[in-house]
Amino acid sequence: MGVKITIVGAGSAVFSLRLISDICKTPKLSDSLVSLMDIDSEKLRVVHTLAKKIATRFGASVKFESTLDLEKAIKDSNFVINTALVGGHEYLEKVRKISEKHGYYRGIDAQEFNMVSDYYTLSNYNQLKFFLTVAETIQRFAPDAWLLQTANPVFEGTTLIHRNVPIKVVGICHGHYGVVEITEKLGLELEKVSWQVAGFNHAIWLTKFEYNEEDAYPRIDRWIEERSHLWKPVNPFNDQLSPVAIDMYRFYGRFPIGDTVRNGGWKYHRNLETKKRWFGEPWGGADSELGWKWYQEQLARVVNVMKRFANFVEENPSADPFDEKVYDRILSEEDRKLAIHFSAEIGNMLTSSKLSGEQHIPFIDALIGGSRRRLVLNIPNDSKIIPGIPEDVIVEVPVIVDEKGIHPEKIDPPIPQRILKMYLWPRMARMEWALEAFTTGDRRILEEILLRDPRTRSHEQVKKVLEEIMNLPENIEMRKHYSRV
Repeated sequence: MGVKITIVGAGSAVFSLRLISDICKTPKLSDSLVSLMDIDSEKLRVVHTLAKKIATRFGASVKFESTLDLEKAIKDSNFVINTALVGGHEYLEKVRKISEKHGYYRGIDAQEFNMVSDYYTLSNYNQLKFFLTVAETIQRFAPDAWLLQTANPVFEGTTLIHRNVPIKVVGICHGHYGVVEITEKLGLELEKVSWQVAGFNHAIWLTKFEYNEEDAYPRIDRWIEERSHLWKPVNPFNDQLSPVAIDMYRFYGRFPIGDTVRNGGWKYHRNLETKKRWFGEPWGGADSELGWKWYQEQLARVVNVMKRFANFVEENPSADPFDEKVYDRILSEEDRKLAIHFSAEIGNMLTSSKLSGEQHIPFIDALIGGSRRRLVLNIPNDSKIIPGIPEDVIVEVPVIVDEKGIHPEKIDPPIPQRILKMYLWPRMARMEWALEAFTTGDRRILEEILLRDPRTRSHEQVKKVLEEIMNLPENIEMRKHYSRV
């Protein structure tokens, strides 16, 4: 069944190729058109070249097009996946550098319960504006399409779109796979585990965890007592069973899942020494200056390797670029280990029986009449899936998806009141503050948010940091927008 799937921000190569591989493995999507859109023509070339190679490997009947034009990409689409980060990581680092100069460690956007380093909500006017632009373009040129909101901030972005543009939108993340990590660490068989997570994006909790129909939380308790002292991170993002996760569990009564572990209070994030104590040596987690530098370096190397792979494909159309024997010809010694890792991922992509684990294509497949799927999605809190949360707020919960739509599960047992009152409500308030500032253009709201920040020492400090951020060349529109009072 041919549909048009548009990937906005397709220059994010590995992520886009995961989706393309999944499309090629999904029989219901035979004869589909995949429209690749990005403002970076070089990154777009790389993805388009490798996408065709993957499709050829599968013998998949999938067509590709590339464009720099958003309207062209979206026109007549059935599904639009938005993964674009406006300004890229370069903009995020500019803002973080300015923020730290004015005394805001890790940036003004690092707020309580929202510490993830690319989850900007205060200085990210251009990103939120682009979310609305994509949604409004869908409304005009593909009104029946689904928008799969993937780029951060998913919580703020999906809620903003849901409230302002009458289209079908769902937020998609993969943080819930932290449940799999816990299951494997405990030595349990995944098929015998019954689980639920619930909350907001990057703020989900393991509300139900059973093994062979018995409560499995005592197994977590035993692991903590007997084995947790042996834990050590293998990379900055390896934090699902870290001391911070255990400490949050002990206080809130349920285990934080995925990026929720990164989104605790200032107790875990005051400075690098604090981060190392809770997230482990040597990085102190993904959101420290050391952890994020590690990530940026890895990202730059991946981009370099991807370009070399694409160039090799274009120059040697009959060769297999994913054969380790060709690495000596196309890669430096420094990049070979990364290339082997990348090749392993490509190997997974090219294994017809295995999907990437991203939820986007299974979601599409289920809606068009393929396999019925259990997914974890960000959807409106209609019918109060989570009691105590307004219906127009987006929540992240397990659902069943089929050709009739999205069917949320009943959260049973419910979210504990301590999590609701001391974690979800404060996180929701910060979302509302950020959207209130964005929608009204009242700079005083941004000032008030920062005046409540424990890093703030004076009102003058707040005014200076906001002024310098808004004076960045790429923030001309933001500066005009926030001239309102």
